[in-house]
Amino acid sequence: MSAQREQYLRALGIDIWTPRQAGQAAPAAAVAPTPASEAAAWAELQAQVSACERCGLEKTRTQTVFGVGNRRAEILVIGEAPGAEEDRQGEPFVGRAGQLLNSMLRALGHPRDTVYIANVLKCRPPGNRDPSPQEVSCCLPYLQRQIDLIGPRLLLAVGRIAAQNLLATDTPIGRLRGSVHRFGRQATPLIVTYHPAYLLRSPGEKRKAWHDLKFVRGELARLRQTESGALKA
Repeated sequence: MSAQREQYLRALGIDIWTPRQAGQAAPAAAVAPTPASEAAAWAELQAQVSACERCGLEKTRTQTVFGVGNRRAEILVIGEAPGAEEDRQGEPFVGRAGQLLNSMLRALGHPRDTVYIANVLKCRPPGNRDPSPQEVSCCLPYLQRQIDLIGPRLLLAVGRIAAQNLLATDTPIGRLRGSVHRFGRQATPLIVTYHPAYLLRSPGEKRKAWHDLKFVRGELARLRQTESGALKA
C-alpha cells in the first residue's frame, strides 16, 4: 500500500486495507473533450437551473449549486441539498464534509476530479431543513438530465435523505446499504452509503462506509466486465 493511500484510509478511520490483485484496480477516468453540441446542452441546462423558480427556494438562496466534476465520469455522487457553505460557494460538498468525501473518493480510487458531484436539490432549503416532497419533485428532472448527459456507470447516493428521495422510500439507510438499486429512465445502478457529515458526527460508522466503497468498487468492476463481454459478443 502506498503511503498516500494509507493516509486517505486513515482519514476514514480505517487502519488496515488489503489491495486488489494486480490488474484489477480501476485507472483514473480521463477527461475527454466535450463535443460542441453536448457543451451547448450543458450550458442550456445550467441556465435553466440558474433561472429556476419552480419551488420557491429561489427566494432564499444565494445562488444555485449546479454540480461539478468530470462530465465523462463513471460515478455520479448525489447528495441531499446544498448547505450554507455550498450556497455561498456554489459548489457541492465543501468544508469538512467535503474534505472527508474527497478522502473517501481517493480511497475508492476515484479522486474528486474524476467523478461528478451533484445534489437532489440545486438550492439550499432555509436552515438546512430536509427537502420537501414538492421541492424534490421540482428539482429531480434537472438531476435526471445530468444523468442523461453524463451516462455514468453507477450512482452513489450519499446519506439517508438523498437515498430515500431517489428511491421513493422511507426504508432506513441501514437496510438500503449493501444492495444495488436502480434509478431513472436508464435504470442506472445506485448504491447507498452514509453522508460524510454523519460520519464526522459518528466516526464509529466509518468502517461501514469503507465496506460500502469496496462494494462500489466491486460493482464497477462487474459492470465493466459485463460491458466488455457485450462488446465482444
